[in-house]
Amino acid sequence: MGSPVHNVKSRVAALSIFASAGMAAAKFVVGIAIGSFALISEALHSSVDVAATVVTWIVVRLSDRPADKEHHYGHGKLESVSALGVIAMLYVLAGGILVESYSRLHEGAPPPTISALPFVVLLADIAVNFWRAWALNRAARDTKSQALAADALHFASDVLGSVAVMIGLALSGLGYQWADSVAAIGVALVIALLGLRLARSTVETLIDRAPEGVSEKATAAIRAVPGVVGVERLRVRMVGPTHFIEAIVQVPRTYPIDRVEEIKRKAQGAVTRALDDADLTFTAVPVARNNESVRERVMVIARNSGLAVHHVTVHDLGDKLTVSIDLEVDGDMALNDAHNIAHGLERNIRDEFGEDVEVDTHYRAAGAGIAAGQRCRARARRNHQDRAGTLRRGWRDP
Repeated sequence: MGSPVHNVKSRVAALSIFASAGMAAAKFVVGIAIGSFALISEALHSSVDVAATVVTWIVVRLSDRPADKEHHYGHGKLESVSALGVIAMLYVLAGGILVESYSRLHEGAPPPTISALPFVVLLADIAVNFWRAWALNRAARDTKSQALAADALHFASDVLGSVAVMIGLALSGLGYQWADSVAAIGVALVIALLGLRLARSTVETLIDRAPEGVSEKATAAIRAVPGVVGVERLRVRMVGPTHFIEAIVQVPRTYPIDRVEEIKRKAQGAVTRALDDADLTFTAVPVARNNESVRERVMVIARNSGLAVHHVTVHDLGDKLTVSIDLEVDGDMALNDAHNIAHGLERNIRDEFGEDVEVDTHYRAAGAGIAAGQRCRARARRNHQDRAGTLRRGWRDP
């Protein structure tokens, strides 16, 4: 069973096929009967709408298919492509009507036979098309379907075209022989002008122009998520009704991985609520905050070095900073190797805070003890009398 959006689009498109076919046939028969090229032109316009609606019905069934290994962003762009195809058909029709209308004006074609029948047909057509244009436009807005938007535009142009034909027939009845051909030209111009409007939005979607206001909404939604420091860059593209968003987001570097994952989930939910349909690619960039504590900075240094530390304590003695760390190492590691690891960590801490910092490192074995399965403790301290910065290490077995 399809999604609710898919069912709405398919149902509206299918109903439009039968309505378009019925009105096109009625206008064509009456146009031939009274000899009105304007009414025949409007019937041809409606016939193109029938073909366009059939295409729309097929496309909306295909465009809602999920992404696959060949179409990573889904099949939504089919709606934009189909909209361009329908617009092309309308422009071909508009060009043909203009050529034939000019020929009839130049040759002085006879005026149509005026009766009440064409006006009744056109009034019915206006009522039906006005309702269909409103219903399709509402469905297109709710489902963000460009194919349905194209269909709504066709029916809106039918309303204006029918009004132009009625004016032409009325003027013909008053003795203006050129009125019917001029009305046909009016139909062609309505098709061209309304098609231009849809072509612009369709092309913008195909070239991945960011929809108006979407970037601002998505950025605001992400910034409102607790833990987000800032949004470094954000890009948006539309594929069918879905907003595909790529965001590079700044998060505190002190946060653990599970906290960052929670921020990602909340950001996806926030963007979806803001835009209705969104697919967020969230890239987290750890950044330093101004209010980081010394302990947090030491934890970051250790984590960046791939080391596990515990019980980090910091004492600010005014003229000197002391840091005490429990460093977890492999229980089977040689003592010299543990020395080297501790020395590298202490070096990184001094690079961050200055050479005067005093670092006490206590080894904690993971598993068996470093020596004979026992827990060992080492205290490393900078020798302030040694200008070369040599470390004096004292070892004792507790």
